[in-house]
Amino acid sequence: MRIANANRLDTVFVLVVFCIFAASVLLVITLGGGVYQNTHAIIQEEYDARTALSYIWSKVKNFDEAGRVYLDILQGEPALCLEELYGEYVYRTVIYLYNGWIYELFYEEGFDFFLEDGTPILPTQELSFKQRDYGMISATTTAGTIYLSLRGELNVQR
Repeated sequence: MRIANANRLDTVFVLVVFCIFAASVLLVITLGGGVYQNTHAIIQEEYDARTALSYIWSKVKNFDEAGRVYLDILQGEPALCLEELYGEYVYRTVIYLYNGWIYELFYEEGFDFFLEDGTPILPTQELSFKQRDYGMISATTTAGTIYLSLRGELNVQR
């Protein structure tokens, strides 16, 4: 009888230890998954913000002519405007923030459009432009501020 009770007690002890181990493993996996998701979301947001600055910089450098890059307000939103001439027609590329996304819209001067007609490029919570001294323009996103000038160098402030 004593041996049977000892075997039952050993079995119960092993099952209790196994349940505690299984619960601990489940807890660690659950917490680790949450940490991974949070870390991934932060890294993705920072990547998008840095990519947004690089995108704006490269677009401005492609329009490297005096007077072709300027700031404007389009339908209540601040926008970076980039003009180019094709034959006798003036075309404009505008970059602006709309519904939490950086949008780009390419259109012929004189045509009407809506902000939602543009192409969403990257998600971001912040995009602002400011005219600076000496013909410079600053663009600010959550990643920082980039200072742009035609035929100039890239300067980033964090």
